Amino acid sequence: MITEREITMTGVSYRFNTFVCCLLVIISSLTNAQPNFLYKFCIDQQGNYTANSTYQHNLNTLLSNLSSNTEIKYGFYNFSYGQNSDKVNAIGLCRGDVKQNECLSCLNNSRVLLPRLCPNQKEAIGWYDNCMLRYSDRSIFGLMEASPSFYMWNLNNATDVDRFNEVLRKLLESLRDKAAPGDSRKFGVANLVGPSFQTIYGLVQCTPDLSQQDCYNCLTGAISEIPNCCNNKIGGRVIRPSCNFRYENYRFYEPSAEASPPSPQPMPSPPSLSSNNNTSSQGKHHISRTAIAIAVPIAVVLVLSTFICIYLRVRKPREVFANENEDEDEIKTRESLQFHFDTIRVATDDFSDSNKLGQGGFGAVYRGRLSNGQEIAVKRLSRESGQGDVEFKNEVLLVAKLQHRNLVRLLGFSLEGSEKLLVYEFVPNKSLDYFIFDPIKKVQLDWEMRYKIIVGIARGLVYLHEDSILRIIHRDLKPSNILLDEEMNPKISDFGMARLFVVDQTQGNTSKIVGTYGYMAPEYAMHGQFSVKSDVFSFGVLVLEIVSGQKNTGIRHGENIEDLMNFAWRNWRGGTATNIIDPSLNNGSQNEMMRCIHIGLLCVQENVADRPTMATIALMLNSHSLSLPVPSEPAFFMDRDEYSSRPSESPIKSDKESVNEVSITELYPR
Repeated sequence: MITEREITMTGVSYRFNTFVCCLLVIISSLTNAQPNFLYKFCIDQQGNYTANSTYQHNLNTLLSNLSSNTEIKYGFYNFSYGQNSDKVNAIGLCRGDVKQNECLSCLNNSRVLLPRLCPNQKEAIGWYDNCMLRYSDRSIFGLMEASPSFYMWNLNNATDVDRFNEVLRKLLESLRDKAAPGDSRKFGVANLVGPSFQTIYGLVQCTPDLSQQDCYNCLTGAISEIPNCCNNKIGGRVIRPSCNFRYENYRFYEPSAEASPPSPQPMPSPPSLSSNNNTSSQGKHHISRTAIAIAVPIAVVLVLSTFICIYLRVRKPREVFANENEDEDEIKTRESLQFHFDTIRVATDDFSDSNKLGQGGFGAVYRGRLSNGQEIAVKRLSRESGQGDVEFKNEVLLVAKLQHRNLVRLLGFSLEGSEKLLVYEFVPNKSLDYFIFDPIKKVQLDWEMRYKIIVGIARGLVYLHEDSILRIIHRDLKPSNILLDEEMNPKISDFGMARLFVVDQTQGNTSKIVGTYGYMAPEYAMHGQFSVKSDVFSFGVLVLEIVSGQKNTGIRHGENIEDLMNFAWRNWRGGTATNIIDPSLNNGSQNEMMRCIHIGLLCVQENVADRPTMATIALMLNSHSLSLPVPSEPAFFMDRDEYSSRPSESPIKSDKESVNEVSITELYPR
């Protein structure tokens, strides 16, 4: 017979065993969870390896040795393992001021996380604050490589910009000149006093296997990116595979790093681990002891970290966005981008109606002013918006990584409870459609101004398609998404429907057609095929609207309405192209206007191959001596009834409304 005491003890034993099992599950899950990279690239150009292949075995062996090796000095590790096409080359680089135990810990996190985030890719690279890890099946030792790269910047602006930039340039160039021919670390830190007695701290570093000249060239190129990355900001960094720099108005590195560096040492050549599969038992025992020595303290630390994380999660607002699913890009917060909700609430006077600038499918937009006087525009995600979560993730993922004078700049975001806010630079002169389609206000846009807007939009699209580290298709280019700053310079906005492309990808397909009626290319509207040429088509429609001052949806002739492309083509072919030009414009620049009409018609060709790229269009706009091909009949709009009869697709909206159906894909290097 089982006594009451026995039953009680059995229950205690059961609860204890349950606790132990849960604890083991936590330990197991945490050993698979690593801190997120600042940034990583999974590079497809080198191809993929298959699971359980010799290449994967060599990669795992190499990375296991990488994080436990303590023989190479200066936090630089370069190893190779394997033979022929299965040979793996790896580089680990720690920041020059990081202690060896912190360096090894950082590399250990990297070697676990990077293959998981880039499964089956033969080449990948990831960065933490303290270290970088990269591997490839090609030789990467001693090569100066500037891409893939990324930027980060401080939100705050310098006060005396000219003086600040002068001191910053002097600081970074002096560090470059010392690090390139300096000690084996090729690393340097220093500080200078800038305007208002504010100290600027700088750090530069190259991989130690670079030559003096390659290190100098790499840092020179990185420093030249400041206007694109972090112009006028009090902090920023440019990170490349072979070099990086950072500057801030506070000391972000160890103070001891400013002491004299060690005397130069010869840089060892990359060792090659033996790839003999018949490893000795002694070697196996050594590896096992090393693995145990690493795994046990990590497990203990991770268990403690669990309870700390739970405690902090209860106390602090949520700081990480949830992934749509584990294979999607995660959108993580960065201290330099995140605003506290109360800061934005105060800046917008508690989102008062007097500060409301407009309303969209995602929610409302408010004007605000931060405590430092900077004006901002705030998108407040509507709680009832079915598309808002996706748009929010897409804009944070994309816009934060884009830096160009003709793109609206994302300053940050706020994520607190159910509140989701996007904080942009404030662009004072509203959007292009506010002027161009108003019979009174469009008079303010003379031809010189309109031409500047056309050229600026073209430059912004060239950046998106060709020059940024990402290849991006906007997919919703229209006048209401072109904002105008105080000098009427155009800034492309609203990336809620943008799509990322692999560097060599030429087109994509979607079963859900999204966008705005009148600006969509026919191959996209009919078949869901989109490419950079889809944006070219939209740009062509925009150009014809800017020149004519008419909406693409129709030009009225008595009781008849003719769409803009049909009207433009009929007059172009008939030799009466001047009828297309807005009557409010001065005819003194008629040749330039006619050239823009010509370019607009080339952009809206029905055949995708007949449309020029945005890079070619920018050249056409800047070089009037360049001869243009003769356009053929453009793709005309279908009747609205034809669209409404198409089965099993999302409805296409008018130019007053856009549908946001977004798919966030992986980031790829340029």
